[in-house]
Amino acid sequence: MTETSLSAPTLRVDGVCKTFSGHKAVDDVSFSLNAGERVAMLGHNGAGKTTLFKIVLGFLKRDHGDVAVMGAAPGSHDARVGTAYLPESVAFPASLTGKEVLTFYARLKGESPVKALPLLERVGLAEAAKRRVGTYSKGMRQRLGLAQALVGRPRLILLDEPTTGLDPISRQTVYELIGEIAGQGTTVLLSSHALTELEARTDRILILSKGRLVADDVLSRLRAQAGLPIRLKVWTRPEDLAHVSESLGGGQMNGRSVEFNCNADDKVKALSAISALGNLVEDVDVHAPSLDDVYRYFSSSAGKEA
Repeated sequence: MTETSLSAPTLRVDGVCKTFSGHKAVDDVSFSLNAGERVAMLGHNGAGKTTLFKIVLGFLKRDHGDVAVMGAAPGSHDARVGTAYLPESVAFPASLTGKEVLTFYARLKGESPVKALPLLERVGLAEAAKRRVGTYSKGMRQRLGLAQALVGRPRLILLDEPTTGLDPISRQTVYELIGEIAGQGTTVLLSSHALTELEARTDRILILSKGRLVADDVLSRLRAQAGLPIRLKVWTRPEDLAHVSESLGGGQMNGRSVEFNCNADDKVKALSAISALGNLVEDVDVHAPSLDDVYRYFSSSAGKEA
């Protein structure tokens, strides 16, 4: 593998279009992903996420545009050997054990089963390795699916709703694994509706709406582009509430706090005004716009423009 191929984007999508019966499922979408990036692709049902995944994997042919997976055509041998995929609903033969499933996929990918089997422990299935998959819960099957996706250290992993059916501890384990493999240089593209989970666990956000890419940036810059206000909540004693509310121009809440909004550019000024109140202030909560807020903004803006 040449130095140029290693420095090139892991995935490049350029002007891709796909139409079904006159409906544009994907409309002139372009983006690129680099080694080690954790990128979330967001969008409502029917926004084009699944169609794009299938195009990248070589399951669907695009009508227009270009796609390069590690410099190779989607579905080609070079693209397949370096790509892994975890669908939202995974299915394995019920009669096989977890260990047998992972052994099968290891051999399919040319990987030593001895090297692959420790992945069962990493996803919390070591004690269930010899149980038949038919006895697994949905969450256990999802974790087994993640283990098979990680076999062979792929350079690109596509994850479709990877935490569906998982308990909070298992969800944390999944994101820890995603962080580890990204740290080793694997590019991770994941689709999820669990926006709260993604907020601190991805490097970049792609937002699709009606087949078009309407946002592509890190969350902090998307917040700035959206111009959404920051919410500040100032806690004080009941006897000081009126004075604090008048000083800051905020509304009184619950007899103990004052709340108000400010623009991101005015945050430091607002915090200085709060600090000037001295011991009248017991605590301050600062709430930046969430990923859910940002997603709603770009999705609704795209709808108005359509």
